[in-house]
Amino acid sequence: MYESYYQLRDKPFQLNPDPRFFFASKGHKRAFAYLEYGLSLGEGFIVITGDVGAGKTLLVKSLLKKLENGSYLIGQLVSTQLDAEDTLRSVAAAFGLQAEGLTKSALLKSLEDYLRLAVRQNRRPLLIVDEAQNLNHRAVEELRMLSNFHENDKSLLQSFLLGQPEFRDTIQSPEMLQLRQRVIASYHLGPLDRAETIQYIVHRLNTVGWQGNPTFSEDAFDIIHQFSAGVPRRINTLCDRILLFGYLEERNVLDAGAVQEVISDLRQEVHHQEPHAQRHVQASASMEHVRTSASGGGAVSTTLAEDLETRLTSMERSINRLIPLVRKVLYTVTSGKENE
Repeated sequence: MYESYYQLRDKPFQLNPDPRFFFASKGHKRAFAYLEYGLSLGEGFIVITGDVGAGKTLLVKSLLKKLENGSYLIGQLVSTQLDAEDTLRSVAAAFGLQAEGLTKSALLKSLEDYLRLAVRQNRRPLLIVDEAQNLNHRAVEELRMLSNFHENDKSLLQSFLLGQPEFRDTIQSPEMLQLRQRVIASYHLGPLDRAETIQYIVHRLNTVGWQGNPTFSEDAFDIIHQFSAGVPRRINTLCDRILLFGYLEERNVLDAGAVQEVISDLRQEVHHQEPHAQRHVQASASMEHVRTSASGGGAVSTTLAEDLETRLTSMERSINRLIPLVRKVLYTVTSGKENE
């Protein structure tokens, strides 16, 4: 869509975690170093936490890209609400083992034999657990028990645990003392600062052949950083829509006004785009405004009417913006059929 208009080879702000777009911010660079350090030790657990969209999955995918030499045997597990036994079965399945119908003891024996054979063949088993915050204490304890497998004092399995911030609370609980003793490194991925947000945007654009068209004004970057709170996934969502807006409006310069229009559209379409804390503050302020207005009699209905009018105006603007997009799509489809 907008890629050809701006002469880009691909969509620069896709949500799919593609290692081509890995951006080594200060935090991501440090987290990557911890992962590499953990790999050099070959044992224990490495824990990486971060908010939704902070880039944990892309971080690990970028590391795996460097490990494509055949010496690692990698099992990947995206955790859902698993109990202890389901966790073991999921680990076995992640390494391609048959797990259904086996007792727990048989399952553990199958896993141990498999890991032992891999190590004897000079392959290092590595388990990557994503969304680890969904694991309960018993499930995490089962993962710890797997780290007890050894061959000649050498650990048979190393694990990376990736999770949202609440996973840190799980690890800090009294029941997780033995796990904490086996965590050799941990890091929390925070948001990008303003300078890194700009570098991140430029990096992703350059990755797809950006030649300076479109350009972003400095105040546009300010608003992007403020709205996204420096979270990479939120930056991607917003910037993708900004480029679509630029294409529809045929703009080669994207300024603060353009960004504000897109943000207005996003807020109307998906209210959860606002951070939870910010929504809470806004909701509290709105309720306080209503209570204050209520003491003034008919001011409440006036406020509600103005709010409704604002929303309708925003919706109308969004619809009007979609009309040229539909026309362009129809034109492209029609032209393609005529050329057949």
